Amino acid sequence: MPSVAIDVCIATFRRESLTDTIRSLAEQVLPDHVIVQVIVADNDAQPSAAERVAAVAAETGLAVQYIHAPMRNISIARNACLEAATGDWLAFIDDDEVAAPDWLSSLLLAAEQESVTAVFGPAHARYNDAAPEWIRLKDYHTNKPEIRNGVVETGHTCNALVRRADPAVKGERFLESKGRSGGEDSEYFFRLRRNGAKFSIEPAAKVYEPVSPDRLSFKWLAKRKFRYGQTYGYHAHEGQAEQKLKTAALAIAKVLFCILASILFCWSASERNYWVLRGIFHVGVISSVFGAREEMLY
Repeated sequence: MPSVAIDVCIATFRRESLTDTIRSLAEQVLPDHVIVQVIVADNDAQPSAAERVAAVAAETGLAVQYIHAPMRNISIARNACLEAATGDWLAFIDDDEVAAPDWLSSLLLAAEQESVTAVFGPAHARYNDAAPEWIRLKDYHTNKPEIRNGVVETGHTCNALVRRADPAVKGERFLESKGRSGGEDSEYFFRLRRNGAKFSIEPAAKVYEPVSPDRLSFKWLAKRKFRYGQTYGYHAHEGQAEQKLKTAALAIAKVLFCILASILFCWSASERNYWVLRGIFHVGVISSVFGAREEMLY
């Protein structure tokens, strides 16, 4: 059977958790013909992750390529991974996640069976004891790829496998202009889809992410939901003015519905916050139609 090469791309910035991420890649259960290389792009001004990467590579025996890709713009790091990649497939995982042992095999099987450009899997949140109950109940930090209007429109680099030689992928890069606002990965995959890419979802391809304490607040979630709404509004119907206006009108109706629902469920913190946050997402969509600048999150 011909060999299949997968380059696992990790953009990192001052995270000790990178060690556990790479260890989880060393524990992948794969067929003998699948070859894995890890590419780590360090986005710090100084090559602060170099020693950590060298140590875990020696410990695990994995083929790990370290690239210093400064600074503080995640698109620069992601693009450095793309430039260094030589494999048949590109896999993406975040530097604060760990992959289940069958993560890569599940993604690869789905991609080959469905003959798609990219496959996305879920990133499941792991909460500490301090996490508020209303956040746990709605599991806001778990990232599950979605089907909208019957199709997978975009995805995220927290859990993805991309066919590198696909014509829709060749030559495309992450926008540096979005490297500090976030949403660079959603925009990238929206663009691939406009190029003709086809996407699918594999729920069995799981990665896990511990949620840091600074993300366990309504304020943090509201800021993130608003920016998600902006990203979706800007790029879901790019270049389609009439469709953007329809999207804005629908978003306004959804905001009004969310306000009503939050009032009806005001007695429940879980339900009330859920509807308020949904409304904030749609406010972000509306703001994008009128050209509001995306907020810097990093």
